[in-house]
Amino acid sequence: MARIAIGGFQHETNCFVPTRTDFAYFAAHRDRPPLVRGPDVLEWLSDTSFALSGFLKEMGPSHDYAPLIWTSGGAGGYVTRDAFERIAGEMVGMLSQAMPVDAVYLDLHGAAVCVDFEDCEGELLRRVRAAVGDTVPVVCSLDYHANVTPEMVAYADGVEAYRTYPHVDRVDTGERAARVLRQVLERGRPAGRALRKPAFLLPLNSQCTMIDPSKAIIEHSVRLEGGDVLSVAYLAGFPPADLYDCGPSVVVYAWTQAAADAAADALLRDIEAREAEFAQPLLQPDEAVQQAMRIAETATRPVVIADTQDNPGAGGTGDTTGLLAALVHNHARKAVLGFFFDPQSAAAAHAAGQGADVTLALGGRFGPEGSDPYEATFHVERLGDGRFTTTGPSVGGRQVDLGPMALLRIGGPEGVGIVVTTKRMQAHDQSPFRHLGIEPSEQKILALKSTVHFRADFQPIAETVLVALAPGGHMVDTTQYAFRRLRAGVRLFPLGPGFVPRPVKTA
Repeated sequence: MARIAIGGFQHETNCFVPTRTDFAYFAAHRDRPPLVRGPDVLEWLSDTSFALSGFLKEMGPSHDYAPLIWTSGGAGGYVTRDAFERIAGEMVGMLSQAMPVDAVYLDLHGAAVCVDFEDCEGELLRRVRAAVGDTVPVVCSLDYHANVTPEMVAYADGVEAYRTYPHVDRVDTGERAARVLRQVLERGRPAGRALRKPAFLLPLNSQCTMIDPSKAIIEHSVRLEGGDVLSVAYLAGFPPADLYDCGPSVVVYAWTQAAADAAADALLRDIEAREAEFAQPLLQPDEAVQQAMRIAETATRPVVIADTQDNPGAGGTGDTTGLLAALVHNHARKAVLGFFFDPQSAAAAHAAGQGADVTLALGGRFGPEGSDPYEATFHVERLGDGRFTTTGPSVGGRQVDLGPMALLRIGGPEGVGIVVTTKRMQAHDQSPFRHLGIEPSEQKILALKSTVHFRADFQPIAETVLVALAPGGHMVDTTQYAFRRLRAGVRLFPLGPGFVPRPVKTA
């Protein structure tokens, strides 16, 4: 029996949106559990769709667990200094009090950036390593979108990453991390470790593992494991992150350095050879809506439009109005847009009451410059308290609290519906629609504020999927990001221009 410290600290930081992610946001119960400590970690995380759940399931009850702190801030702007120091400080403090431990497992993301540290996970792992010393194994699970740094690889003894995007294998990833830790406990810390970074960034739309080239790369990474190779992880990276090591990564741990280098080099060559394959057609909002309407005339299933640049899962604000405006002025019928973050409009709808008409300046409060509110009179078709359980393959089984919700309609009974929420949630699960009496499969058009995660629950019911480039904080064209820290020469998209750092102005 081993004594294992467990915890988690997750955030996917978009460095190019104006919002900041503070401690209160980490602490709140939204579309994921609130910040939990000690025994509450086991209470909240033992049977959910997070990696920590899989870790506990695989390791079983025979071990002695020392639960620390677990929190997930989703995706958003920079983590504040206060939030990082309070969470990291409490985690390391609880770890010090729990000593001695035989091992540490952390459920991390890998793309967190705070005001003081461009590599939050590397800094957290440094502090954890300082607390436990050089002999205690430290294993972590990471999101597929992690921007892995040399420090993360050096301080950990094993990394397992999601192999799916949409992420439907979080639990499996935790189970694989448990199996890695079990081997490290038996054999000691691995002597070989390798990190490789392809010289180009990958837009999120090109990272879907349901299709090649990402599907083939993941399959190759799995084949490389075994023998002297303990674990191989391919991580596609999170482009809107301003740090030196932004971008895809190959991470290998092995019992010898030669085995680690050989596996890492083989997968790197495969990724680089496929650079030109990372492409996907993208449409302007009017093009997407008009094409969807033509397809919907004869389709028997909904046409899905991804509002990819306003994806809350990539740091988008969830309240930009570009695609909404296109749906309305093109007179789309039986179309529903979700999920639209606007606490003020949700409150106004509840104050007006179900069945009322209410004039609103909807959205446009938090998004990038040029994203204006949509002013109109809406019919309050349905109200909800925002409390429900998710059901889909990506985030199923979560107890969600999105606060007061409303289904607003414009353009008559078969016009455009908007699912408005008080708290942000990416459109990667059908349950918020059903909470307001909407059956997604019965709609003509589903407009979803998501990039790829929606495909897990919505692609099976879709006639086809279109991707729209309406305004938002997650810019698909990575040349539009004002990088300052990215390493020179990295191509900003596959086969694209190399990054040239801007000269630093001096006084």
